[in-house]
Amino acid sequence: MHATIRRYEGVDRTRTNEVTGKVNETLIPELRKLPGFAGYYLIEAGNGVFSSLGLFETPEQADESTKVVAKWITDENFSTALPNAPKITSGKVVAHSNGVPAVA
Repeated sequence: MHATIRRYEGVDRTRTNEVTGKVNETLIPELRKLPGFAGYYLIEAGNGVFSSLGLFETPEQADESTKVVAKWITDENFSTALPNAPKITSGKVVAHSNGVPAVA
């Protein structure tokens, strides 16, 4: 599994509800269509900071999601709401837990 974390700074605080609504309404359905999709989470950290976590089976699929998100920002006219390019961290997930304890 591969993860991509995007950190957006300088998000227009007056548009956070709009951005969040559109993520749920239009972005997540687009990401679900991608091969290897395993999950997406959006985190509002406050002070104009959002982070997202996307999970995919391969690094190529994770890279494709970055292209989808960039196009979505343009298509939804969010370039002023999200004025700064995200800081992106991407890589292989080497440890994880889904919160369910292993059965012995």
